[in-house]
This record gives sequence, structure tokens and C-alpha cells, in this order.
Amino acid sequence: MAVATRPDLMPLDARRMCLKAIGSVMRTETIYIGGQALRVGITSAPTGRRPLLLFNGIGASLEAVVPFANEMRASGIPCIVFDVPGVGGSAPSRLPYRFSGLARIAASVLDHLEIADPVDVLGVSWGGALAQQFARQYPERCNRLILAATSPGAIMVPGRFDALVKMVSPRRYTDPEFMARSAGQLYGGAFRNDPELSESLMRPMAPPSSAGYMMQIAAMLGWTSIHWLHRLPQPTLVLMGKDDPIVPEINGRILAQLIPTARLVTIDDGICSC
Repeated sequence: MAVATRPDLMPLDARRMCLKAIGSVMRTETIYIGGQALRVGITSAPTGRRPLLLFNGIGASLEAVVPFANEMRASGIPCIVFDVPGVGGSAPSRLPYRFSGLARIAASVLDHLEIADPVDVLGVSWGGALAQQFARQYPERCNRLILAATSPGAIMVPGRFDALVKMVSPRRYTDPEFMARSAGQLYGGAFRNDPELSESLMRPMAPPSSAGYMMQIAAMLGWTSIHWLHRLPQPTLVLMGKDDPIVPEINGRILAQLIPTARLVTIDDGICSC
């Protein structure tokens, strides 16, 4: 799979996005994998610490994880994150994709960064499903696994209907008033009583394209890990919120029960991103 850095071929707005530093801790670049333009964010940290590969929630661009990446950097842990096709600074995909294809893209991102040793992997919500797929598809490249606010996919205990209906649309990324009204229903926990949290979460992010968002939804249709979770060899931490309207806590219990070396930690709050 060919990989090259080609910022000269990007549209002007996308070039500006890929060339600027995100905050003071994350540098970004645009790489090409099989003709697909991807914006990648990397934080540096002292050498010798294992990098952390991050998979975001549906529709969320890499700006969403900058505060977390900053904390990891302070602890000496470098982070790697990329915008999936059609999200943030990554161009839309010409064709639909599945989680298996995105896992291959993630492996190619590591190749581009010349990271041959195993990385730790953290996935949130939709990104938690991708993290499971990556761990299964590339067990030699995944050292430890952290699954946050996620599920085994199609075979899961669904969340609240009103929250799921709002999640299907990318409107929360494009309409601040809608997000302010809906944040509590979507994310639960502290978002129910603090409208400023939704503004701080969404303010730095570039909204996904409608096509990109729909492709993310299509990627998870029919996908499930339920039949192979027992084969995952990685030590796994499962993090779930007790007040998660989209992914109820019981889904974390299912993951922790089926993954041989998993440990479940529940948090008395909602979720931070989806």
C-alpha cells in the first residue's frame, strides 16, 4: 500500500489544517495511503515510552483528544491519532469501507511513522469497535487495549432511543444550539447540568462531511466482535460510564466477560465523546 506525504495536492483549506500545530502539543501532517488523504496528529514525548494509538468516536476529529494527549505527553507517553476519511482534515473516501479496511489504514499509518514495535491502543465508542478490530487483525502490533464507552457491535444492549436518534445525524457537530440542547441526552453525566461542557467539546472540532459521517455509520452495520472476543490475547481495560445514554454499562460487562484478560472499571458519569 503506497504511502506518501503530498500536502501540495490538498485543497487550500485542508492544507492550512494539516500544516498548523494543534495547540502547543500536537503536530499534524497529511499523508496519502492508497490515494486516500489522511490527517495524522502526533505528540512527541521522551523516547523509550510505548506510543498510544487513539481511535476517536464517530464524527469526532483529532482535536477532540488534544487535552487527553497533552496529559499523556506530560506523563511521557506519545500519542498518535488520525482523522478517518471524511472527518476533520481527511478527505472523504471514494468507496464505502469496513472496520477491517480502517484497521489496515491504521497499520499503514504506523508504518509511515516508522513504528514497528507494538503500540497500546485506546478506542472510544465507535472507535472502540475499531480498536477491537485492530487488536484482532494485528495482534502483533497491539500490546494493550483500552476500550471506553463501547460494545461488541451489532450484538449489544442498545441505549436510549432518543439518544440514538440524535446520534445518527451529524447535526450535533454543525449546529451549536442543537448540541447545547441535546448534550445531556447524548452524553449523560456532567453534560446534563453544564451546557458549557458541550461548547468546550465541540468548539475546536471541524465538523465531518455528511458523506463521511454516513460512511462511518455504514462501516459498523452488521459488524460484531462477539464471536472472537475470547481470542483477543491483549491485556484489556474496559471503561464504562454508569450514566451513558448511548452505550449502557452492561455492554462493558459483556466485553470484560468475554475477553480473557479484561478488567472492567465503571465511572459514575456519562461519556466524554461518541
